[in-house]
Amino acid sequence: MRRVSPMASFALLALPLAAQQHKATQAEVDRITRDAILIDTHDDVTSRTVEGYDIATPNKSGQTDLARMNGFLGAEFFAVYVGPEYVNGNHSANRALQMIDTVRTDIIAAYPNDFVFATTASDIVRAHNQHKIAALMGIEGGHAIEDSLRLLRDYYALGVRYMTLTHFNTNNWADSQGDIDKPGIAHHNGLTSFGKDVVREMNRLGMMVDISHTADKTFWDALETSSAPIIASHSGCRAVSSYTRNMTDEMVKALAAKGGVVQISFGCDFLSQRYFDGATPLQASMRDQYMAATLKIEDPAAKSAAIEKLRAEFTSKVPPATLADVVAQIDHAVKVGGVDHVGIGTDFDGVGCVPPDLDSYNKFPALTRALLEKGYSAEDIKKIYGGNLLRVMRAVEQRARELRSTPAIQSDIAKK
Repeated sequence: MRRVSPMASFALLALPLAAQQHKATQAEVDRITRDAILIDTHDDVTSRTVEGYDIATPNKSGQTDLARMNGFLGAEFFAVYVGPEYVNGNHSANRALQMIDTVRTDIIAAYPNDFVFATTASDIVRAHNQHKIAALMGIEGGHAIEDSLRLLRDYYALGVRYMTLTHFNTNNWADSQGDIDKPGIAHHNGLTSFGKDVVREMNRLGMMVDISHTADKTFWDALETSSAPIIASHSGCRAVSSYTRNMTDEMVKALAAKGGVVQISFGCDFLSQRYFDGATPLQASMRDQYMAATLKIEDPAAKSAAIEKLRAEFTSKVPPATLADVVAQIDHAVKVGGVDHVGIGTDFDGVGCVPPDLDSYNKFPALTRALLEKGYSAEDIKKIYGGNLLRVMRAVEQRARELRSTPAIQSDIAKK
């Protein structure tokens, strides 16, 4: 047997961890990525498909299209995004139903060879085994229920499996991070009593409670009220980027302690302090130009060209976040909350900037390789990519079974 000298052993130990690790081949990286059930808990391409975009055609200004989804993506939670503007005139439910329909009609029914309608963890696993993409839905913006638990139950019946309690706007029962410091907005100090009933009814139904976009106090109230694990469908760590949509370490730890997951967003401001610090003042200074291009230019081609020119100018001044920033966010969340409590919620087609080296699902092998080189095992990566979210879904489904004999909550916000 060949003996290694003490000095040689010392030199080996002195090598960085990455240098000692097995360098995976591209075939191995692709296999790990494909074997994992990659679940993205937030994609906003629905805001395009509802306006007529065909998901099977190239998405030249966004991140989501069928060609890039096929291959590595296992399941997609399509955003049933209801903008705050729909509160005016009480049109939120109408918009929510349109968004549900675009998922079921323009995506699933239009491409049945690629997508399969899913509502449970078992459905996702079944779709993966069939080499199809499981298509699920999550409502973004609790105002979509128009203060009615009956509407909440209707959305569940139509297939919605999580709801973000707020968007950027505080609603009638939950405070939002987006306007928590805005003068003139009436706040509730978290969740109202009706808001807590919303969370309880979501538990009873088997709908995941999502706290991305909520104010910090709303998060704590939801965590205390929910009898099932909760999620942050598209967030990050505030210790890495101080963007207020991100979670503090204390919040990540508490979420993990109750079995939940933080799904890391790929939005540049979520990922990078450098980007957030540079982009915030520049966005303010260029807002009028963007508004003029959006509202005053009627010709679609001219409008698109003007917006792309502004985007190029913005990027030249503030370079986007990178793959390394994604790894740093994931790594911090794992160190704080544990590898069983971190996942992926890209926010593709819902943010203005994502890392160019991780700007769609076909580039996930690059993230797989980066995580392997960081020291993560294939099993760790499978947990982060989807295994952790499946566990939460199963726990939420189990809690609903336990509450099956419990009568539906008939709470009325007007009487609270």
